[in-house]
This record gives sequence, structure tokens and C-alpha cells, in this order.
Amino acid sequence: DNEADTVGCCTLKVGNVECIPPNKIKFDFLGKDSIQYVNTVEVEPLVYKAIGQFQAGKSKTDDLFDELDTSKLNAHLKELVPGLTAKVFRTYNASITLDEMLSQETKDGDVTQKIVVYQKANKEVAIICNHQRTVSKTHGAQIEKLTARIEELKEVLKELKTNLDRAKKGKPPLEGSDGKKIRSLEPNAWEKKIAQQSAKIEKMERDMHTKEDLKTVALGTSKINYLDPRITVAWCKRHEVPIEKIFTKSLLEKFAWAMDVEPEYRFSRR
Repeated sequence: DNEADTVGCCTLKVGNVECIPPNKIKFDFLGKDSIQYVNTVEVEPLVYKAIGQFQAGKSKTDDLFDELDTSKLNAHLKELVPGLTAKVFRTYNASITLDEMLSQETKDGDVTQKIVVYQKANKEVAIICNHQRTVSKTHGAQIEKLTARIEELKEVLKELKTNLDRAKKGKPPLEGSDGKKIRSLEPNAWEKKIAQQSAKIEKMERDMHTKEDLKTVALGTSKINYLDPRITVAWCKRHEVPIEKIFTKSLLEKFAWAMDVEPEYRFSRR
């Protein structure tokens, strides 16, 4: 059997965990869908000590938690949150993370800015759930194309600013980069063009940054399978973001039951 061995919270091997003094633990294992999870976290001294004790006297292929099984874990989780089990922990953890991040990070702004906030929160959830993807073969070319386009827009912006200065001095505008004559305008008209061009550049730079930031993260998996859709619907209602900007047509159909949620809905810890 050549299939890679994957592990979960109860089946971690001693070799999947490394204690790094004074109180950090490095995880390295294949999780769901054989996606490698590598992460180093700082833990409480008591946790660090306990992991070291669980490793003592064992080989790397031995179970780290040899006296723990899912039944015992589920019983403990249900004491913390009624109905919580190891199977649904991902869903709970993903949903509470999304709800709290959206609540903390969403500020006043236009719809585009709010969508960026949502994508960042969605990204954090995807990282927690280890939802990765390989970088698209066309990603580099797309970034190069966007960079070149932004530079072109910035050159136009420079020309607009130059012509604004000339208009303030009563001089005609310079010829365009293509050699064509440009119609004279009042300073306020040039200022309006500058504002529009600046907004266009800002949006394109934001889009490029988002594309680069999310190149190895699969946002869709958590959105489809691990997030309570009521969080997203309520957030969209509270902040006047069209739900179609977040959910695809198929997700709107899948989550039709969540569309009537009140804007004040918050995912509860209890």
C-alpha cells in the first residue's frame, strides 16, 4: 500500500511533534487529503512539559497520545461546548474565527474594501484548516501583466498632474504620450480626472496584492464545508455588501436556508 499515512488529533505519532525549548512545539504531519501541515506554535509551559512526557520512552512511530481515543476526546469536548465532537471541531473553530475576525476588522469603507476584509478572514480560516493549493502555472504571468498595467496607469497619472499644474498657470496641456493633442480643461476638471485615475490604480494594486496573498490558499473549501453560512449572510446585511459578492450562484442555492438570518446574528461560543 503506497498511500501516504495521514493522521488526526488522536493518531499523531511521536515523530510528528518536536519540542523546541523553552516552550514551542513544531508540528509536521500529513492531514486531511494528504496535505502536509507544518507549523511551530508557542504553548503554555504545562503543555510543553506534558508533550515531552508523552514522548518519553517511545519511538517516532509510536502514538503520541496512546491512552487517548476519539470517545474520550468527544466526552471532554462535550463538557466544554454541548454537542461538540472531534468531527465537528473544525467547523466550530473555523466559524468562530471567521465571526470574530469580521467583527474586529470590518471598518467603514466601500464594498471593495469590505470584501478584502472578508477575504483576509477567510484566509485565516483556510490556514487554520490547512486548506492549501498549488500556485497556478499562470500566476506569475498574471502578476507581471497587472504590474505592467499599473505602471502604465501611473504614467498617465503623472501626465494628468503635469497638465493640472499647467492649467493653474494658464498654459495648455502637453501632448499625450501618443503624440495627440489634449483638450484644455479647467483645473477642477483635471483634479477630477486625477482622483479617478488614483482610485483605479489603488483598486488594481489592491487586487494584485490580494491575488498574491491568496495564491497558495484555497478559500472555497472552508466556505463550502466548514463555515456557518449565517455568519457571512448576517455580515453582508450589517455592512451592506451584496451577498453575490461573497457566495457564488451554487452556494446561494446550497445555503438558501441561511438567507433569512437577522443582521445581528453572531456565532456563539456556547
